[in-house]
Amino acid sequence: MLVKIDGCLSIMHKIVRDVYLKRCKMVKRRELDRSILFELMKNSKISDRQMAKKLGVSQPTVTRRRARLEQELIAEYTVIPRWKELGYKILAIILVKAPLRLGADETLKNSVEKSMQWLKKQPNVIFGGECRGLAMTGIMITVHKTYGALDEFLSNHRQQLGPLLEEVEVIVVNLAGKGIYRHLSLRHLAEAYEKDQS
Repeated sequence: MLVKIDGCLSIMHKIVRDVYLKRCKMVKRRELDRSILFELMKNSKISDRQMAKKLGVSQPTVTRRRARLEQELIAEYTVIPRWKELGYKILAIILVKAPLRLGADETLKNSVEKSMQWLKKQPNVIFGGECRGLAMTGIMITVHKTYGALDEFLSNHRQQLGPLLEEVEVIVVNLAGKGIYRHLSLRHLAEAYEKDQS
């Protein structure tokens, strides 16, 4: 009888140990995935070999994990240009307020679809989505070469989507001025993550 109990305890111990070790491996994998992601946020051009050396793992491990991250987490690789050098002098944050009720659900669905279709056709929109706060329901971040180009964009917006909107507010940032204190970059977030880990 004691042998069976010891055997059961031994099996239970093995199961608990195996579950614990699996969980530890999963946590390490998640930590490695985060580390890879933040390294890419700092420098998306880094090679798998350089990253592996930096993170203390093998290059094939980084290549495998990176491929999985590209399928599951990474939306795209891109660059953040020096806007002024490309001739873009204005960044606009546009807040819109749509009525909470546009009538029937079908009308609301059509309005959302029309807005999304319009948004997809606007190359100057670098971000767009729903938002909360300041009694606004939507946000766009756009870049323009001149104030006239911004004004034309806003006129087009008003003509195409005006009936769907109650209010539009615009915040203008002069990209060519000296008032840019911190350029748009994900590097800052990645560096903060590294500090939290140490």
